[in-house]
Amino acid sequence: MINVSNISLRYGKRVLFDEVNVKFIPGNCYGVIGANGAGKSTFIKILSGEIDPTTGRVEIEKGKRMSVLKQNHFEFDEFQVLETVIMGNKELYAIMKEKEIIYAKEDFSDEDGIRASELEEKFAEMEGWNADSDAASLLSGLGIGEDIHFRPLHELNNNQKVRVLLAQALFGNPDILLMDEPTNDLDVETIAWLENFLANFENTVLVVSHDRHFLDSVCTHVADIDFNKITTYSGNYTFWYQSSQLALKQRSDQNKKSEEKKKELMDFIQRFSANVAKSKQATSRRKMIDKLNIEEIKPSTRKYPGIFFIQEREAGDQVLTVENLSCLNDGKNLFSNVNFTVSKGEKVAFLSKNALAITKLFECINGNETPKTGTAEWGVTIKRTYIPNDNSPFFEGIDLSLVDWLRQFSKEKDETFIRGFLGKMLFSGEESLKKAKVLSGGEKVRCMMSKSMLESPNCIIADEPTNHLDLESIQSLNNSFIDYKGILLFYSHDHEFLNTVANRIIEIGPNGMIDKHCTYDEYLDDESVVERKAAIYK
Repeated sequence: MINVSNISLRYGKRVLFDEVNVKFIPGNCYGVIGANGAGKSTFIKILSGEIDPTTGRVEIEKGKRMSVLKQNHFEFDEFQVLETVIMGNKELYAIMKEKEIIYAKEDFSDEDGIRASELEEKFAEMEGWNADSDAASLLSGLGIGEDIHFRPLHELNNNQKVRVLLAQALFGNPDILLMDEPTNDLDVETIAWLENFLANFENTVLVVSHDRHFLDSVCTHVADIDFNKITTYSGNYTFWYQSSQLALKQRSDQNKKSEEKKKELMDFIQRFSANVAKSKQATSRRKMIDKLNIEEIKPSTRKYPGIFFIQEREAGDQVLTVENLSCLNDGKNLFSNVNFTVSKGEKVAFLSKNALAITKLFECINGNETPKTGTAEWGVTIKRTYIPNDNSPFFEGIDLSLVDWLRQFSKEKDETFIRGFLGKMLFSGEESLKKAKVLSGGEKVRCMMSKSMLESPNCIIADEPTNHLDLESIQSLNNSFIDYKGILLFYSHDHEFLNTVANRIIEIGPNGMIDKHCTYDEYLDDESVVERKAAIYK
């Protein structure tokens, strides 16, 4: 168990945590959520001992081992992959190194023999003889082949390093596992592997993530950071979000009697519990649904951006025709022989093992790049907006306030009108006068959303639009794309986003494409897709 007592953290006049008291119980997985800047990563660092709080203490049950997913991708560059994983169990690794030093001595003394015997006994108790095979098994599950197990980390790309550090955190069955954004840089298959691993992991887990599907799949509880406090709730992220929205609605409904409100909450819990029971995600780890308590449900104080895309005119029958499109990068095919026609009402999710392929595809169909071969022809009624992965050209060297920055893209120049769109994206009052060039990544994406809303498009092209956004903004954007009446071409690594928005999936590779009219989950479950994937990536 982790017991957090009276933790406070202050930076000058800024208070991040104020007298926080919370317990984390063994066997539970806690999703740590909170608005950007609330202190999610900082709290993980306090628990791990990396940051000392201003007041209070963290108590961990005696004899329990904590493991932390490292964010420094260069810390272990000089170590071999397999050794780096085993270093996740510090005590075991220290024993292994001390044994090596003793056995390497030329003048092996009686004292060395006694010490070696003690080390061997402890080594056996910790099942050290299985360390190499256990580490190799973890690496294989995370897609790291045996051919690189003995290579130094500095020879690996960032994607591979993330997997090795993840294996290090999971190695040796730690009693407490702390993970900050563990799904970053992981592909769908690896995330699914991690979800299954954590769903069956019997010890304590605290995880920070912006991936709602991942949180729903692994979490039994939510640890919500709000008002400088931390409150834990039974249930996963979706339950927390939907119940807090319901509670917020009920709070504003003055006419409903308390009995009616209680019945509404009970009905909600029963519906949610039934859905989880039927879900393929249901496992013994999710028995928390049986323990849900209506008294726990409270309104969230989160502010959600108002994202609404309204078409200036409805699209005609001719939307987009792509013929024989191909593109190179450094002389190698990113994609080839891509042919498709987009129709009214379609929301198309594009996939690829190489995210650059999708960015190049979007740049080509948007007219920003010339493909190696092929054409992309838009219908005359189509008014499109493009939300690129890299939005830096819109902000670099631009010495304008947000009001003046957004005014550039609006027919209506009135300041009150412009401020209205910024206000929807939570830039109100003095915030709207900030300089565009000093914005954070998330703020820039929200500005791009304001720009796109102003353009009143009937077709949206969006390349990783959830990048840099907090959970509140992701949820709002997700809802807006579901409600949008126009055509949508998009790419996202967010499972929930893909599955709730797309009604068509197109996957592109160096040697062709797959085109299916279905949801994302249906696409993943289609056995015929596996064979076809091998063909387009070979």
